[in-house]
Amino acid sequence: MGELGTPGNEQSLKVVSIVGCGGLGKTTLANQVYDTIRSQFSCAAFVSVSQRPDMKKILNDIAEGVGISSHTPAGNDEKKLINILREHLKNKRYLVVIDDLWDAKAWKTIELALLNSNCGSRVITTTRSVAVASCCSSQDGYIYEMKPLSFDDSKWLFLKRAFGYEKSHYPHLEDVLDKILGKCGGLPLAIITISSLLSYQHAIDEWHRVLNAIGYGLARDPYAETMSNILSLSFFNLPHHLKTCFMYLSVFPEDYNIDNDVWLVNGLLKDSFRMNKGEVHIELAKACRVHDIILDYIKCKATEENFVTSLGSTVPGCTTEYKVRRLSVNNSNEEDVNIPTSLDLSQVRSLTIFGNPMQTSVFDFKFLRVLDLVYRDSMGDLFANVEKLFHLKYLRISSHLMDYLPEKIGELQYLETLDIRYTSVKTLPSTITKLQRLARLFISRRTRFSDETTIAQLKNLEEIKEFAVSRSEQVTVLHEFSKLTKLRTLKVTLESPLSLDDYHSCVGTLLQSLCNLYDLCIMDQSDENYCLTLDSWHIASPCSLRKLLIKLVITKVPNWMGVLGNIGVLYLGILCMAPEDIVILGAIPSLLFLKLETLGGTNGRIIIHGNNRFISLKYFSLAIGRLWDCTGV
Repeated sequence: MGELGTPGNEQSLKVVSIVGCGGLGKTTLANQVYDTIRSQFSCAAFVSVSQRPDMKKILNDIAEGVGISSHTPAGNDEKKLINILREHLKNKRYLVVIDDLWDAKAWKTIELALLNSNCGSRVITTTRSVAVASCCSSQDGYIYEMKPLSFDDSKWLFLKRAFGYEKSHYPHLEDVLDKILGKCGGLPLAIITISSLLSYQHAIDEWHRVLNAIGYGLARDPYAETMSNILSLSFFNLPHHLKTCFMYLSVFPEDYNIDNDVWLVNGLLKDSFRMNKGEVHIELAKACRVHDIILDYIKCKATEENFVTSLGSTVPGCTTEYKVRRLSVNNSNEEDVNIPTSLDLSQVRSLTIFGNPMQTSVFDFKFLRVLDLVYRDSMGDLFANVEKLFHLKYLRISSHLMDYLPEKIGELQYLETLDIRYTSVKTLPSTITKLQRLARLFISRRTRFSDETTIAQLKNLEEIKEFAVSRSEQVTVLHEFSKLTKLRTLKVTLESPLSLDDYHSCVGTLLQSLCNLYDLCIMDQSDENYCLTLDSWHIASPCSLRKLLIKLVITKVPNWMGVLGNIGVLYLGILCMAPEDIVILGAIPSLLFLKLETLGGTNGRIIIHGNNRFISLKYFSLAIGRLWDCTGV
């Protein structure tokens, strides 16, 4: 694997196929290799395929990964996409990972786009099928067969995940641990799941209960019955509100990137959960994906509980004849998903559609509270009668071909969440201000309010994300924000300030006037390389901030930051770290997560020791030699 990034004398395209059963860690290995060697290539992409491959989406994902605009006109033409990719990759040394291949047909299509440019390009595939792996690596390729972990490695992984150290500190658990690991059969996914379940359990009776519940399925099927038993154990040990969150993941298709706020905006978690510093980890990841073995289990469990009914899923035996309340339709392939006549859809409250519109109109679902549309193609006149969905509380639209919202959207008087981040909508209709119950507005940086409306007219807003403030709007918009007394989360981008003084003023106004915020993210999209000094500004007291991201370059950590008593998550970009900066940050009593980016320290050194306190810190990330070159948080 280590030789993948070394061009050497062999410049032809090489394909390495990682093959093994589910849960062995194929994707994890591919990810590690990808992260290690990607800097040695001129462009790189990591894409997932899944059991029901949407080839247009896969080709688009590869195109976006290697630097082709996501708005390319050929976005829905498979042949044109292949030709565009081949032309783009010509004379480039590229790295592409194709994860979770299930059949050779999908590979044959992808292979057409991966031009052999004789520049030392590399392709990595992962699959459970030896036949598929052989097909991928049939010419100048290599198959790497993953094996289960050895007993010693299994034990190391369990102890590291359960207790944070490599040797057991609990001698009375040694025998039962060995038996549990024996049943896990070296399967990392099984070991990690069990270790999470037992991480806070030190009573030997509880460990024996888990041992007896796992069963002996591993001897017959290494990635089915045992994993099902282990997942069932974990599921039934969850508190009720987390069981609900767990089952809600069944709404999403395989390999889908799930935003970390999905449970909050759908009312499955309360805001108090997010503000609890013990649950700050939900804030640390932008998105997550669910392993397909776990997703299969979740979908069946959600159907058993009549929590979510999934159509277009590959999971066998998961059907229902109950009244459906939450319906998820994966319509990503060319053929339409058939709705069984046995399903009673008269009481559907939540509808999620991925791929293409259903033959059944969304307006047939008269009691919808939640509508989530992730479309690949045009929506046509889908929203011509949107006012008929007057019970809607949550509306998410994801389609780059959607470039407007109808005026009648203002008639959705119960709407609380509007998410159009992944659309091409540039101007919100003036009727948006009629949505007086709207609490969450998620838009892209391209989206603006119309000239006759202002954001302050939406008086009940609690969350605003991806709001861009242009040069001409800076004074008025920042003043409008201060009128939103219920605002708790704000993610704002500053575009092209007039001068450094204006820049200081904008940032200072945000910090001073929004003391009721829980979550503030300030980003810079200007062409200037300004470096700010924040000592002259003071956040009003008391300050409610739990999360603060200042994605700008500052000269030093301001003194007032040390008294932000509620801050749990902090991101800063500092020109040069000094010892006094560390002292100020260490004084923040509730700080759990700290991410710093800097060009360096005093005399090339950054020293952090126990005297700096950091009494609550659990996660620390330090990047030296760069300032905010990441893609987003």
